[in-house]
Amino acid sequence: MKKEMSSFDVRSMVTEMAGLEGAHMDKIFHWGAGNVLLRLNVQGEGKKELFFKDKKWLYCPATKPETPTMPTSFAAILRKYSDNARVGKVRQVGFDRVVEMELFKSDGDYKLVFEMFGGGNLFLIKDGIILNCLIQKTWKDRVVRPGEQYVMPKSRFDPTESSEESFREAFRSSDSDAVRTLATSVNLGGQYAEEICRRIGIDKNTPASEVDDDAVSRMYGAMRDIVGKVLKIPEPTAYYKDGKIEDFAPVELMSHSDLESKRFDTMSNLIHEFMGQISDAEEEAYVDPEVEKLNRRISKQEETLEEYRQEEEEYRRKAEAVYTEYQKADELLKVLAQQSARLTWDKLAEGAMKIPYVKSIDPSKNAVTAELAGESVTLNYTLGVDANASELYGRGKEVGEKAKRAAEALEDRRAELAKKQKGIAKAKALAAGKAEPTKQFWFERYKWFITPQGKLVIAGKDAHTNDNIVKKHLKEGDVYAHADVHGAPSVILKDGSKAEDSEIRAACHFAITQSKAWVAALAEGGAFWVYPDQVSKTPNPGEFVPRGAFIIRGKRNYEYHLPMELMVGEIQYQGARKIMCGPKEAFVDCTRYMTIVPGKGKAGRKSNEMAKFFNVPEEEISRILPPGDVEITRTVEPEPDQ
Repeated sequence: MKKEMSSFDVRSMVTEMAGLEGAHMDKIFHWGAGNVLLRLNVQGEGKKELFFKDKKWLYCPATKPETPTMPTSFAAILRKYSDNARVGKVRQVGFDRVVEMELFKSDGDYKLVFEMFGGGNLFLIKDGIILNCLIQKTWKDRVVRPGEQYVMPKSRFDPTESSEESFREAFRSSDSDAVRTLATSVNLGGQYAEEICRRIGIDKNTPASEVDDDAVSRMYGAMRDIVGKVLKIPEPTAYYKDGKIEDFAPVELMSHSDLESKRFDTMSNLIHEFMGQISDAEEEAYVDPEVEKLNRRISKQEETLEEYRQEEEEYRRKAEAVYTEYQKADELLKVLAQQSARLTWDKLAEGAMKIPYVKSIDPSKNAVTAELAGESVTLNYTLGVDANASELYGRGKEVGEKAKRAAEALEDRRAELAKKQKGIAKAKALAAGKAEPTKQFWFERYKWFITPQGKLVIAGKDAHTNDNIVKKHLKEGDVYAHADVHGAPSVILKDGSKAEDSEIRAACHFAITQSKAWVAALAEGGAFWVYPDQVSKTPNPGEFVPRGAFIIRGKRNYEYHLPMELMVGEIQYQGARKIMCGPKEAFVDCTRYMTIVPGKGKAGRKSNEMAKFFNVPEEEISRILPPGDVEITRTVEPEPDQ
């Protein structure tokens, strides 16, 4: 299975990434050992992501990966310098697995450099100096850490730019075989070195020195053919073995003609599918560290228990052997007891070893080892047969008690493992049914809803977004709505000058329900609407306008008796399923919804309950709910046949 991107893969991805030029950096996420996700705002396409996975795979994922809510220090620094930066040229450095992305801001020009070799790394660079990097390391000729000059890895032979003469020179400089020469000296890598040998019909093990000039020319031609397709008409192709992707390339490969193949429209989509396959394999092979630790402990306890049982059985056999050959054992013990009283240890040992069934003797311990009934038994010759047998039985009993305690401990450990595995199985089952987020749109950075006539209504979430929403999105022809309540948001009904009365009332309704009036659990409230030219940030003389607030001049058009009630329901917007929170008027023909009012007592946020009902992540629900607690007063869902 493929382990990393090749230089040709990188070149193909860089061609795709040209579509990111002119985009603006939104956010950067970082998690794990080396996962970095760049979220970009692309003109006319909305948000797109660029994923640097495991420091070795670079692609635009088809679906957004799960990202952490809190940024790491690495992500925080990159966000600080790259926020809203415009993306410039994206290029591959030489023919190496290095991608350079230009970033332009008012305070200067930056570069993001993705390295996909030697373990991988990601750099933020300004004026040639490293501002931050994923991995800090020092080599003999290269120092990688913030504050140091960024030194580009030494460039190697570039087959995409080479002439036939330079190709021939590089090939002839090697004393290895053809395939290794193409892989290293010509910098094609093993995959494409074998492909070229296959295309021109030469044995890959042929020494480079024995390859004639005509074959070298044909090698160059085959290489240029591959390069041309990668640069101009890439054909991202996956090669399958036993139903799984074994390899992939931006061109069709003759060397994989024996494998099933599938063409993809982009290299990113191909890599995305391959990453899903790798994730499935990793999840299948993953062993929880706690489970692994418990398994090791159980294995050790099983070994110890078996040793205790064998030792207990051995003591029992020895004791029985003493009684089986009682007379022989009795005579041996009596003779040695008598002789030990009048002979030296050496003489005693010398005499004892002449007895055929004596295997060894240790006078210092009064111990003799004899062969009795097929067992090697060590006895104390100062004691009688019964005393020795009793001692052997006693030792066996002690070991038996140890075995009993070890068995009990083993059962406890097995029960602990079973409980742990049950918890993991439950977590996997929950993960398998984990709700997928719906498609995201630009306006979801604010509170929002869509009127039945298709007009967008957006509202600020705080002082910062209240400012942004007016400065960036309030245009001529819109309608501005607000409530005379502290903390009420600025609300914009896009194209409001052409809106129906019900749409304007809904926008005012939204303004009051997204204010502190909801937190106070009022029964109803009022709000007003005005035109854009009545909204100003310029205060009257002697006045001060705080952040998020605006001066309203001229007539205010009020809407009264707006109930403190909203609905959360499932809608279709631009062909995508969305979960929306808004006034009742916005949910015409909606068949799956919940009606909510301000919560009292222990009502809580209820976002978890709603997330399960709509089958979306809880975070997607919590960000659209009004401030404060909510209480669900009605739940409606379609009939099963619908």
